[in-house]
Amino acid sequence: MDNTLYDVLVVGGGINGCGIANHASQAGLKVMLIEAADLAGATSSASSKLIHGGLRYLEQREFRLVRKALGEREVLLKMAPHLVWPLKFVLPHHDGLRPGWLIRLGLFLYDHLGGREVLPGSYGLRLRRHPFGEPLQRAFRRGFVYADCWVDDARLVVANAQQCREQGGEVRTHTRMLSARRTGPHWEVDIENPDGSTATLTARALVNAAGPWVERVLKQGLRLGARDSVKMVKGSHIVVPALHDGSQAYILQHRDGRIAFVLPYEQGYSLIGTTDVVFEGDPRSASCSDEEVAYLCALVGEYFAKPPTPADVLWRYAGVRPLYDDQSDDPSAVTRDHVLRLDRDGAPVLSVFGGKLTTYRQLALEAMDLLRPSFAAMREPLVPPKPLPGGDLPHADFDAFLAQLAPRYAWLDPALLRRLARQYGSRVETLLNGYQQLSDLGRHFGAGLYEAEVRYLQREEWARDADDILWRRTKRGLHMSAAQRAEFAAWLQGSQP
Repeated sequence: MDNTLYDVLVVGGGINGCGIANHASQAGLKVMLIEAADLAGATSSASSKLIHGGLRYLEQREFRLVRKALGEREVLLKMAPHLVWPLKFVLPHHDGLRPGWLIRLGLFLYDHLGGREVLPGSYGLRLRRHPFGEPLQRAFRRGFVYADCWVDDARLVVANAQQCREQGGEVRTHTRMLSARRTGPHWEVDIENPDGSTATLTARALVNAAGPWVERVLKQGLRLGARDSVKMVKGSHIVVPALHDGSQAYILQHRDGRIAFVLPYEQGYSLIGTTDVVFEGDPRSASCSDEEVAYLCALVGEYFAKPPTPADVLWRYAGVRPLYDDQSDDPSAVTRDHVLRLDRDGAPVLSVFGGKLTTYRQLALEAMDLLRPSFAAMREPLVPPKPLPGGDLPHADFDAFLAQLAPRYAWLDPALLRRLARQYGSRVETLLNGYQQLSDLGRHFGAGLYEAEVRYLQREEWARDADDILWRRTKRGLHMSAAQRAEFAAWLQGSQP
């Protein structure tokens, strides 16, 4: 038994769990986070990679959620300018769907609900006279442009875990909760370590941020009832060769009322998604079906002059969103807002239902408010919030930061330096510390992935398996051949430090 008494034990290493653990640690609490697999190993790395208000949520009258989300865009731009950046969205007007006046009204609300300092306002344009219209069919004559933000979702999760650790918290991956019980004012939590051994942790409060497994943790792990539930909705995405030039994204309306995005992705690709399909079963088994691929390709085909076919798909992925079950029959209409439930019948347990990547920080702050009566010495949150690890760039200006790096690392290919700066921000200097030439970085596995970066990820970011590195931390798997990916996985397995 671990004799340490933790203030808060967080179960779940997705964006909500890591966000709560980070804020609890900053509040001066002694924190332990456990994750059964890898950080962001499920829902939090399978998103559309957007920090956005959710334009379509206005139709569902989710004004509170949209206001919160819109306000968070610029907060996160300042906290993590290497991971979050502005993105223009082009909305072609489809004559047979939502009327132009309704779109203009929605964009007016979008511009004014959350407040803006950096992001530009929306405007209309003639698609046939503008470069944004070039990839589209000639039938689309007018459109609208508005701004939201892109984010590297998995790295945002890791950054929160890093900040938690740097404030004194502990983070253990590949550590599974077996069961838990109240013993007076504390929780005793039995865990299974990565090597298969077991241990017992003690904490004053427990946070159940297990995402799709939140009900399982409550009912099987804690043996408690649950008045709330989640509706598991699968969202699938496909990646194809780039459908257009430029850094703009496209938002496309479907006749069934849904929307999908065509997003510039990883220099040379387009990311298309998402679907909404009610899901049952093990969330880790979720996959993008052939039917979903066909659906997404057909939707893009209604707008783009040269749409993709299923044969063009280079990668597909799916994630299960654990949405709060508001009894809606339409998966697309289920609320994306979160619900927090605190059980104080003994040692407190806080359970997280639903949530949205964009509003993870607001969720964490609300969680701290609910836990505050149990911890009289809890510090108030910092205003403005502290930058995330790597995000302390002067004036939150990524381009200026990159320009300052370039002469110092002239021996690195500019594209590689840009990628490393994007992924690690100011921590790129820690990663490259002591290296003077390309050969110093060690073995090259392909697509600009070198041994020095792999060792950094193992040492600093809890990376263990090939998928942790290739698909979540670096996205290099998309750029490597199948043979390169297999060779890397074999090397990694045989060279664990």
